[in-house]
Amino acid sequence: MTTSVFDPLVEVEVLEQLEFRELAGFNEGAVGVFWADAGATGPWEMHPDCEEFLMVLEGEVEVEILPEDGGPAEVRRLRAGAATVVPRRCWHRHTILKRTKELYLTPGATENSDAEDPRSNADE
Repeated sequence: MTTSVFDPLVEVEVLEQLEFRELAGFNEGAVGVFWADAGATGPWEMHPDCEEFLMVLEGEVEVEILPEDGGPAEVRRLRAGAATVVPRRCWHRHTILKRTKELYLTPGATENSDAEDPRSNADE
């Protein structure tokens, strides 16, 4: 059950590593939290209909973003208190540099891929 008031740093404390906890629905998606230890790299994900807001509450992470036009990846380094918006239709993944607690806001659908470059599978 979600509530209208929550503390993301308290909510994340009860989770297993890489367990994503939805805190509240948001449009067609959700706002939520997760945590991970240093060294973890997540799978690729993409949001076809919306941007995604990411905020590091504690720790440090690199977010690798693949532009939709096929250009080279952009890497954004986020430390505690920093946030970024991932553009819609751009595949992205995290590499955890320090134990990280993160808040995400994804107002729409999510697609996932384990491909080396998921853009090459876009039309399959």
